[in-house]
Amino acid sequence: MKIVTASGESSEFSESKVASSLRRAGAQEHVISDILHHLKAHLHPNISTKEIYKTAFNLLRQQDGLTASRYKLKKAIYELGPTGFPFEKFIGALFENSGFKVKVGQTLQGTCVSHEVDVIAETAGVKMFMECKFHSEQGKKCDVKIPLYIHSRFTDLESFQLKSKNKDDVRHEGWVITNTRFTKDAVTYGQCVGLKLLGWDFPKGQGLKERIDRLGLYPISVSTLLTAREKQFLLSRDNVLCRQLLKDDFLLDQLEISKNRKHKILKEMRDLIAPANKR
Repeated sequence: MKIVTASGESSEFSESKVASSLRRAGAQEHVISDILHHLKAHLHPNISTKEIYKTAFNLLRQQDGLTASRYKLKKAIYELGPTGFPFEKFIGALFENSGFKVKVGQTLQGTCVSHEVDVIAETAGVKMFMECKFHSEQGKKCDVKIPLYIHSRFTDLESFQLKSKNKDDVRHEGWVITNTRFTKDAVTYGQCVGLKLLGWDFPKGQGLKERIDRLGLYPISVSTLLTAREKQFLLSRDNVLCRQLLKDDFLLDQLEISKNRKHKILKEMRDLIAPANKR
């Protein structure tokens, strides 16, 4: 059966792809089988992948709310928008919780002009200048124009650092990070000039999704218990990770959430950040 992808292209429906995505989220085999059985009854020619996902998510949520939260990770990243700044804070938090020293939203001088750098991450011997490209529209890819202009900005920043009297004795890296996918030309150019690219599923096995799942660093927007208004309140308080909310649970009191509901929300947060091998 032909379906329509988020980018508007026509493709064959793949039962195995749906099963794999559910399995990666942690769904048990009998749950996957049941969802696929019900999903088939909803299929029709030219159904969108968005509608397929929504149906699968609702079916999964009825049986396993926690796994449904993990399953909606990609959509949850889109929910960090629309300005893109919460995505920058999320990336900063992601690297900070991975052992890097991080600064978000810094303005640095280049040889020619000054540049606002979304995220600066440092570790022993390496300083990384990161540009975050957030897309609120599903199906939109990060094309070659992005790494082209990011590389020119990075070159200007790096040349100033190397000429500076107070230059730091570290290697510099330019990064482009997106919540979507890169086009083939974007990847080719990035690899050619030495830019580091991090996308939803790129590099293979080390993409944004894999990093989040492996480390349990889920954004609060994955929650199926918090309302949209509550999520926006928490994001406005720079609370972007589930594990942050566990430390700053007083924010739930400011939202006047009942004691019983607060307990359920915090349990959801604890279960979400549990190591993958304990799920």
